Amino acid sequence: MTKKTDFVYSQVAEPHRVRTKQILKQFPNLRHLIGKNPNTIFAIIGLVAFQLVLAWFLRDQSWWLVFGAAYLLGAFADHALFVMIHECAHQLLFKNRSANRWAGMLANMPQIFPSSISFERYHIKHHSFQGIHELDADLPNKWEAKLINNSFLGKALWLLFYPVFQIFRLSRLREIQTFDIWIVLNLAVQIVFTVAVYYFLGWHSLAFLLLSFSFSVGLHPLGARWVQEHYLTHSVEQETYSYYGGLNVVAFNVGYHNEHHDFPSIPWNKLPQIKKTAPEYYDTLFYHKSWTKLFFRFLFDKEISLFNRILRKERGKVALTDISKPDAEMVA
Repeated sequence: MTKKTDFVYSQVAEPHRVRTKQILKQFPNLRHLIGKNPNTIFAIIGLVAFQLVLAWFLRDQSWWLVFGAAYLLGAFADHALFVMIHECAHQLLFKNRSANRWAGMLANMPQIFPSSISFERYHIKHHSFQGIHELDADLPNKWEAKLINNSFLGKALWLLFYPVFQIFRLSRLREIQTFDIWIVLNLAVQIVFTVAVYYFLGWHSLAFLLLSFSFSVGLHPLGARWVQEHYLTHSVEQETYSYYGGLNVVAFNVGYHNEHHDFPSIPWNKLPQIKKTAPEYYDTLFYHKSWTKLFFRFLFDKEISLFNRILRKERGKVALTDISKPDAEMVA
């Protein structure tokens, strides 16, 4: 088998805007699902409390128990907190943008590394300019894809150090404000929280939180989510995939990724209703039913490499001024 040496390039626009218009024309009542879900704040509070209670319990436990608890419990909580940060990035909790950002920073605290504010900046660009290498942070660097390619060891290391590889992508991105008062506040909150955990609970608790973060995005079946969303895993050029497995229950429906890209202004609790209302648009698409199965397939399948992504050079008709508005997210 010949190793891939480049990404897949598309000459057509990303599929979501077109499908959104088609669905809304046929099912205009779906517009009623667009809105906010302020109750999500209680999920954030509960998940943060869950991580803090576990950190307190593990403060004087063995390292084996710390490691096991992070892999089997903490990773799922931190992954769910990523989904909460994602909801805040789309302004899906409150009408006030600042309130959403504070909620995102609250969800970010147990993850130690400050990311909620910067995630908002890069993620909205991903929606508006999917597949544009200079604007979409979700796409790997070419050197990154070439380095990892399709080897088992390379892909395992890529998952293990996934946040590190993401940092290296930032230098290629354009038109994104990388520093302001919100970035400073996010950093300050994380420093205060981390120091407090170390001072009151100690190294074991801090290690538990760090390991939970690492497993939630890395070498863990949950890490397959990053592959599931946009990597070409079938013999067709379908650039977005959904996941309809049981872990959506503890991942706040984040697997409904085609649905989310089609309607990013609909909160997590209503995403399944999109597929239920318009099944003919989603049942015809390939999807995944198991993150665990995809996790092992990604590692061992030589046909899947980091080059299995669709890129395009045409940025489309969306003006940069449009994406600065919280409600201008492809809802019409």
